[in-house]
Amino acid sequence: MSSASENTTSTFSSAVSEVIQQLRPLLQADGGDIELVDADETTGKVSVRLQGACKGCPSAAQTLKLGVERHLKEKVPQVSEVMAVE
Repeated sequence: MSSASENTTSTFSSAVSEVIQQLRPLLQADGGDIELVDADETTGKVSVRLQGACKGCPSAAQTLKLGVERHLKEKVPQVSEVMAVE
């Protein structure tokens, strides 16, 4: 039997993952992609890895903050920040 905090964390991670999956086709259409690395429910911080054309793209930071982060915060209010990791 899992504890309530484990269940909440997996629910948070699942919700974040679901939104990331919804965003992937948009990035893939431009030759990029995004991978969920970590979703920390305690801090609300989400780590993602940009791939393909997104990796190293001058607009990647803007896409991350104005696109991915904004959309995630809208769909999963517990998200506080989205950051790219290598």
